[in-house]
Amino acid sequence: MHPRPCHCLRRAVAALACALLVLFAGPGRADAQLAVAKSPVGHMPDGTVVDQYTLTNANGLEIKVMTFGATLTSVRVPDRAGRLDNVTLHLDSFDDYLAGHPLFGSVVGRYANRIAGAGFTLDGVDYALEPNAGKNHIHGGRRGFPSQVFDASPMRSDASVGVELRHASPDGHAGYPGRLDVRVVYTLNDDDELRIEYLATTDKPTHLNLTNHAYWNLGGAGSGDVLDHVLTLNADLYLPTDDQKIPTGKIRPVRGTPMDFTRPRAIGSRIGEVEGENYDHCYVLNRTPGDGPTLCARVVEPKSGRAMEVFTTQPGVQLYTAKGLSDRFRAAGKPYGPYHGLCLETQHFPDSPNRPAFPSTVLRPGQTYHEITVHRFTVEP
Repeated sequence: MHPRPCHCLRRAVAALACALLVLFAGPGRADAQLAVAKSPVGHMPDGTVVDQYTLTNANGLEIKVMTFGATLTSVRVPDRAGRLDNVTLHLDSFDDYLAGHPLFGSVVGRYANRIAGAGFTLDGVDYALEPNAGKNHIHGGRRGFPSQVFDASPMRSDASVGVELRHASPDGHAGYPGRLDVRVVYTLNDDDELRIEYLATTDKPTHLNLTNHAYWNLGGAGSGDVLDHVLTLNADLYLPTDDQKIPTGKIRPVRGTPMDFTRPRAIGSRIGEVEGENYDHCYVLNRTPGDGPTLCARVVEPKSGRAMEVFTTQPGVQLYTAKGLSDRFRAAGKPYGPYHGLCLETQHFPDSPNRPAFPSTVLRPGQTYHEITVHRFTVEP
């Protein structure tokens, strides 16, 4: 992918800010380059070691990924003054993650979002899933991918650094058919792009829908709510839901409703008109199936100038504004609260296994599931 022409000035300002940061940050910063490093962060109750991989680029961006849940724990990017801050919600220690959290930065599977009635019929066979959202199923169950330790290995090339994480999900896990072999690859390049690539194969027909559940706050984690973040979504349509957040099967235009982010709009500008005063909706992206990663969303935080563009191969994105987030969770002494994070979960549609009109999420033996999402970070002047 290549930056659009309108980004030239923004990228020049960002580059100048980073150059000034290098100049004043002291010894060692001027030598910043693409690098990947591994360090242990804790142990599972059974003694399994949990590691963290740190990716850095020549501009000083830093990405941290933990093998527990293939979890994105840190994304440190500069503001317009060159100051680095972690812009994804996180916890202070591995023990905090192990105690339970609302999926901060974890890879969700086998099926992101909801499946009605905790079950589906595939090739004439009925499958019962674990009901963990009332009578419905969500995010792969209580022991889904966020609670698994992935095998991992570093990756290096001339253009990027990364980490590949692997997990074998056994046949029948949470009720899903087939052994599933999953790979999640995080890479960082010098264009300030974080790329997340998902690949999987199965030995039986199954349903699969993977995403990353990062909560973004471009003002910095713990800096307050995201209601002043300006959001644009490349989506003219969305999926209405019932009172249990299950799609009704209808697809509606966003125009003329508080769901409309086709033009830049502050997230909080019409949130009071949304049922429950919270966005938790799947948008249908304007894209042609088979295309490479295309624009999904753009977010700008006015005070810091930080901006993030999201590109994806997925057909949808779940917008979630985390009204229910509480001060039970915190980092560096800063408690989180309602609306303190913004999720843009690129994915297939909720309840697709029970909605034949939605894009299929069936994966069969001999096929390879392959989806890509890219986060590109820039700075507004």
